[in-house]
Amino acid sequence: MTIHAVDVVHILHTCPGEPEPHPYDTRRILVDVIPGGPCRTPVTVRCGGQTVQIPCHRHEPATRQCGACRIIVTERTITTRTHTGAAA
Repeated sequence: MTIHAVDVVHILHTCPGEPEPHPYDTRRILVDVIPGGPCRTPVTVRCGGQTVQIPCHRHEPATRQCGACRIIVTERTITTRTHTGAAA
């Protein structure tokens, strides 16, 4: 399985409608990708009279993909940035 490690950053602010600080911007930064390797169960499809094998992630839903094609997203760190002040 391919693993994507991301850092999540929440930026907070306040506004007249909601005086408590709350996130208004969430950013995800891709930090690392660990490849899962080649597809273990390629799918055979017909294309213009030919039969072609393609990786299962291009044809099958996530529940039927092989372990190498499945993608896992892991949140490495979650950061809340300081309060940016009241909205104008």
